[in-house]
Amino acid sequence: MVKRLVWSGLLAGFGALASIFANRAAATVWRRLFDEEPPE
Repeated sequence: MVKRLVWSGLLAGFGALASIFANRAAATVWRRLFDEEPPE
């Protein structure tokens, strides 16, 4: 049971980090392509 909770926590943590990095990468590409801030 504890291992499942730890596994769920790890998945959630890595998922959040991946989302943050993907958002930053997409924003960087957008700025380079269009020379403006990405839409919100």
